[in-house]
Amino acid sequence: MKALNRRWFLGGMTFAGLARAADELRQVPTVHDNIRAAADEAALGMMFKGSTPKELATWQKQFRAKVAELLGPHAPPPKWSTKKLSAAEFADFTREEFLLNAKGAASLPVYVLRPKGARRGRLPVLLCLHGHGEFGHDAVAGIDHTPERAANIKKANYDYARQLAREGFITVAPCMRPFGRRLDAGSRKGRTDPCAVTFVRLMLLGQTLMGANLRDCKWALDFAATLPGVDIDRCGCVGLSYGGRMTMLVAAMDLRVNAAVVSGALNVMQERIGLRYSCGAQVIPGLLKHGDTPELGGLIAPRPCIWEIGSDDGLIIPGWDEKMKTRIQRAYTASKKPKAVTFHHFKGDHRWDGTKAVPMLKRVLG
Repeated sequence: MKALNRRWFLGGMTFAGLARAADELRQVPTVHDNIRAAADEAALGMMFKGSTPKELATWQKQFRAKVAELLGPHAPPPKWSTKKLSAAEFADFTREEFLLNAKGAASLPVYVLRPKGARRGRLPVLLCLHGHGEFGHDAVAGIDHTPERAANIKKANYDYARQLAREGFITVAPCMRPFGRRLDAGSRKGRTDPCAVTFVRLMLLGQTLMGANLRDCKWALDFAATLPGVDIDRCGCVGLSYGGRMTMLVAAMDLRVNAAVVSGALNVMQERIGLRYSCGAQVIPGLLKHGDTPELGGLIAPRPCIWEIGSDDGLIIPGWDEKMKTRIQRAYTASKKPKAVTFHHFKGDHRWDGTKAVPMLKRVLG
């Protein structure tokens, strides 16, 4: 009996010890907890704090140089060859697809849409950037020949390159990495996370994914400048979701962009880093030491920019969006053009709206 009681006692001690150990483990901060705390205390050491055009210009030069450094190599190739892949004609526009090839660079698929019946002379051009998804730039260009593709476009009002071509713009839609036809078969079947995998692989090669996509967007603009009928001096950039994030970056880093529409991307990385998952395609390594997405938005000032915000967009977090607005607005106020930035709230979810964007683009770009 004593032996039995002893075994029960030791067993009880063992279970109690395991319970205490489990409690202690729960008290150890996880990697996620550590990162979240570090994000809350991020330095953001180059936030704009000035109030005059001169102070803004000085800050923009310094911060733009820092972002360029963090992005890594992103200069487009100086020479390339062009192959036409397809051409289609519709009642009110034409659509061609090209493949840009250059030595030492990944090939870039690009759609070009032109309005029919447009006035004579050169036309303004819009770089139209897509978000996440297996259809890539096909959706933006209005490729809707299957029920799945048509539903994808309808859900997010996604065919803004087609819509804007019908409004009289030449629209150029590149396929960014790792989306659409640039997506490998394993990722297409859901076996891997293409953004995370591509980010890691490019980092091993000394590149960043956002830098690579910025390079491709700048390359698409270089290509657009060679097209007949294009007035590159009247250039704008628009995009939804990741396309909105890249529109922000392209407009911030390429001064050829005279107007921008950023849709569904009014969120900050300081907030998103606290999520259990945040896309590798949106990461600029080391950014939070110096600033965040509001500072990228500040680099667009004083050029006109509309930020589209759906009332039911779950990717735009209340509180954080107001912080972002305040910091962007500060740059525009310092530029003496406070009304050049518009935060357009519309009823809807994560989708392109365009109701204020189209009139602004016509007014600014002609």
